[in-house]
Amino acid sequence: MLLRTTRTVLLCFLAAALFGCDFQRQADAKFGDQHFKMSIALIELHKVRTGSYPESLKDLKFTGDWDAIALNSVEYKRLEGGYELNVTRGWVAQPTLAYPKEFWQGLGLVKSNFKTS
Repeated sequence: MLLRTTRTVLLCFLAAALFGCDFQRQADAKFGDQHFKMSIALIELHKVRTGSYPESLKDLKFTGDWDAIALNSVEYKRLEGGYELNVTRGWVAQPTLAYPKEFWQGLGLVKSNFKTS
C-alpha cells in the first residue's frame, strides 16, 4: 500500500512538473504577445495623434489601467526614424515569439528582440 501511494504521489509530481512547464511557456507566449501588441498600438496611436513617437512610454496619454501591465512588460527606446520595443516579460518569464514579415509592415518599430531581418 505504501509503495502504491508513493508511486502515485511521484507520478502526480512528475505530471505537474511536465504540464506546469508547458503551461508557463504557453502563458508567457500569450501574455507576451498581448503586451507587445498593446504597446505597439499605444505607441503608434501616439504617433498618429502627435506626429512623432514618444520620448518614453510615460509620454503616452489616455491609457487605461490594464495598459500599465503591458507597458511595464516591455522596454522602449525612441530611435532615429522609429523605435525599438523589446518584451521583457510574458506571464512570468520572457517569452519566445515570432511574427510573419507582414506583421512589421507600416510600423515605426525598427528593432525588437523578436524582429529578424
